[in-house]
Amino acid sequence: YRKAADQGDPRAQYHLGVCHQKGAGVEEDQVAAVALFTKAAEQGLAEAQCELGLCLFTGKGSALDLERAVQWFRWAAEQG
Repeated sequence: YRKAADQGDPRAQYHLGVCHQKGAGVEEDQVAAVALFTKAAEQGLAEAQCELGLCLFTGKGSALDLERAVQWFRWAAEQG
């Protein structure tokens, strides 16, 4: 996923974020996961928006930010 993620592919960014989140094939790194989820979410990928919201809601890999979490959940929900 790394090459496609580096080229800006939102699905690859999301999946690489999941890999970092779980330590699957790469070093576990919650901060890197949030950075990748953010890149994908800003491109409109609903799965990334939801995952980013969850990270912000729990403070996992980022500062706790309930207001931003709810906004990302809303944007994801609007896409179905």
